[in-house]
Amino acid sequence: MKAIYEKRIARVQAAMRREGMAQTIVSDPDALWYLTGETVDVGERLAVLVVDSTGSLRWVKNALFTFDTDIPVLAIRDGENGIATLAEDLAPEGVIGVDKNWPSHFLLELMAAAPRTYVVGSGPIDRARAVKDEEEIRLMRESSAANDRCLARLAAWLHEGVTEAEAADHLRALYKEEGCEDVSFPPIIAYGPHGADPHHTVSGEPLREGMSVLIDVGAKRQRYCSDMTRTYFFGDVPEEIKKVHSIVREACETAEALVRPGVPLAELDRAARAVIEKAGYGPQFTHRLGHFIGLSDHEAGEVSAASDLIAEPGMIFSIEPGVYLSGQFGVRIEDLVLVTEDGAEILNHLPHSPCIGEARP
Repeated sequence: MKAIYEKRIARVQAAMRREGMAQTIVSDPDALWYLTGETVDVGERLAVLVVDSTGSLRWVKNALFTFDTDIPVLAIRDGENGIATLAEDLAPEGVIGVDKNWPSHFLLELMAAAPRTYVVGSGPIDRARAVKDEEEIRLMRESSAANDRCLARLAAWLHEGVTEAEAADHLRALYKEEGCEDVSFPPIIAYGPHGADPHHTVSGEPLREGMSVLIDVGAKRQRYCSDMTRTYFFGDVPEEIKKVHSIVREACETAEALVRPGVPLAELDRAARAVIEKAGYGPQFTHRLGHFIGLSDHEAGEVSAASDLIAEPGMIFSIEPGVYLSGQFGVRIEDLVLVTEDGAEILNHLPHSPCIGEARP
């Protein structure tokens, strides 16, 4: 096994010991790749990694799927009782952690076959993934740089009459040219009043003079996700849109300037929210300030008033304040931020300006 995976597994096992878990059953494809480098897509069949807190690990999986691995394998065939095989392999005593994403029918069968104390076991892996290692940081930088280039090209291409759906299709083609495997999430391209819906689904709405254009997009490149939002003006927009854009921009940049090791993430949310509340738009900022990101677009951990997390070097999360006026428009600006040893690095390099002509990384 490569050293990078050994280090990740060791971090998870140390956390398991601190939390009193004897073993944990891992099934989430992203978590399995993070720990082993194996791509696991087995559909409805059983494939899990059993991690012992004391050091050993092994696969329990259907024999149809072959991995390039030196991890021991307990293979099962179609028609055989894989849960019985897993049950026999469990530690005779102690707490068993179970992946939060494992299908309930597997868990219920295992609980009947092997009565133990079961808990949600994803915490140690989630916390390890929240602090990126150097390889992950490199990949996140590259993914974000590709997103910068694609969004800049999309903004330059926008023209009167093009629909939201057509713009989304064009963006997907740009991502393909950049070598991205897929989008991180369905592109959000929202013209005018559609921007007031934070999770708008693209439509056949055409772009017209005087509209705001909210673009929230990201792609997976070498497995790692990007995510960024910019709000542009297409032509001369009403004065209130210009005012709100300036407020949201100040909120975003205020929070980003505070990021450094040791800062409570709740403080970032409060700082951005205070800017928007002072301007009179507090009720229209309807969501948390940000989320963690990596192999998944939304990973465990958030930047919110309720968060108890403290910024650590290697954490990567979004800063994305927004103001949404129903039936009128919405403005959101979002960057991904890496916590460094002595401050922060903004992974996105497109200007926050609403001028489409300035959308260049």
